Amino acid sequence: YQRRVHGDVTENVKTAEKLLKEVGDRNKRALLEAYSLIASKRKENMEKALTKFYEIMTNDRSTPATPVSANGAEKVNVPCLVGMATALQMMKQTPKARNHLKRVAKAQYTQEEADDFERGWLLLADIYISGGKFDLAQDLLKKALQANKSCGRAWEFMGLIYEKEQSYRDAADCYENAWRLVNESEPGIGYKLAFNYLKAKRYVNAIDICQKVLSQHSTYPKIKKDILEKARALLRP
Repeated sequence: YQRRVHGDVTENVKTAEKLLKEVGDRNKRALLEAYSLIASKRKENMEKALTKFYEIMTNDRSTPATPVSANGAEKVNVPCLVGMATALQMMKQTPKARNHLKRVAKAQYTQEEADDFERGWLLLADIYISGGKFDLAQDLLKKALQANKSCGRAWEFMGLIYEKEQSYRDAADCYENAWRLVNESEPGIGYKLAFNYLKAKRYVNAIDICQKVLSQHSTYPKIKKDILEKARALLRP
């Protein structure tokens, strides 16, 4: 399995390198090169990527020395900041990653960089959830969902927060959206949805989701014992 995953990553990197040669814009090409280095997941390449991101930001002449948008928000190179934060997080330098992402969170949203903003918000929300700062995480997730209601990862994180707060009905509502957005095909989300249905005493719904997961992933661990059997037992008079 590990060999197959490593092979997939190598193939993706090779494909990215091939596409890079077709990109004309120097800044875009440098940005893609940096992301390609991150995709390799090798520490030395991530350090090279960080250097590239710094160079791009230094050479970015489209922004003045003290850039501020019309509403007073700082103008920043969002793709670079998110890329740097991604590399730093993978290198387990969370405080540095968080600092870059806070700048993204304060920046003026643009449709042109919608994907980069979404990735930045989700990455920072993940960091906040890990630190137990649920309110800050929810603010970012609401931003992500306001910009893109089909952001399955945002719904999943919302569900996780409600689950941690033992608001199982609200958690189930969020996981329902995440489950629908993956066409009911991701067993991990199915498990979470079924678990919260069980906790919310929606036993029939829990059984239904378990059966859907097991019909596609017959050996998916724990779902039968942890949820399906318990839900069936609780339904019996």
